[in-house]
Amino acid sequence: MSPSPAADNVLVTQSPGVGASGLSDQYADGKAAKNWELYIGEQDGRTLNYKTFLLNLLKQKKAENILDAACGTGVDSVMLIEEGYTLTSSDASDKMLKGAYKTRWDRRREPSFFDWEIEEANWLTLPQDVRKPVGGFDVVLCMGNSFPHLLDEHGDLRDHKKCFENFMGMLKPGGVLIIDHRNYDYILKHGRAPKKNIYYNSKHIRDIRTQVIYENNAPKQITLNYTMDVEEDGDFILSYQPHTLKSFTGLLKEAFGANAKHTIYADFKRIEDEPEPAFYIHVIEKPANKFNFNQV
Repeated sequence: MSPSPAADNVLVTQSPGVGASGLSDQYADGKAAKNWELYIGEQDGRTLNYKTFLLNLLKQKKAENILDAACGTGVDSVMLIEEGYTLTSSDASDKMLKGAYKTRWDRRREPSFFDWEIEEANWLTLPQDVRKPVGGFDVVLCMGNSFPHLLDEHGDLRDHKKCFENFMGMLKPGGVLIIDHRNYDYILKHGRAPKKNIYYNSKHIRDIRTQVIYENNAPKQITLNYTMDVEEDGDFILSYQPHTLKSFTGLLKEAFGANAKHTIYADFKRIEDEPEPAFYIHVIEKPANKFNFNQV
């Protein structure tokens, strides 16, 4: 695919039609959203390891009411609704939400899907965009390497810090944020993304090309160019903030407090059992006694 009419030596960091600033919707052209569905596979395309990991974790936390804050087309939300959880699902991309809305309509005669709340929401204004239940959500879920879509436009990670504060503010005391990101330490070290995928069972992936952009000798942005083995043009480009494990952990601790209970998993395993994972999954608990300035 030629992602734009530009010359071959021009670096393209997003698919055509995607906004370039703010909390941008990298799926705004509609094409990336369509091909993303092929990338993740069907609604039941989640790997068994992921489903087992997530359901066991939710059971341990005695979760009932969940905010899926990066629901995309609704794959995770559908899986959890089918397992009996109460879901509020949000995403900043109206193109991605079309899939979730369609599923809710198609299954509207099922009470759990009829009651499914879906909102277009911005992480930076999450408390205004999503109705918070009395006491707060048991779990806020932000999976699928979604959070690194938010790029650091100001150079000080202020937007990332605000988003983490908002995630915490949506939780009840003792509630948990479950959030993941790719192993950007590996990408920065090797210059490419790991080929394994722990989340999806799609058979359409042909290649993922990696580009690392530096500014003042520091990694500024990573772009992944996905090539799909489909009849129509299946290529799309997404850009990511290159969070290292250390920096991401620091941001979480800054928002939730240094003493917040925090567990890191590596490809659903204990971190010491998987030295080079494709993804890190963070589970951090909102302390019962942490004063939340967002609620003043």
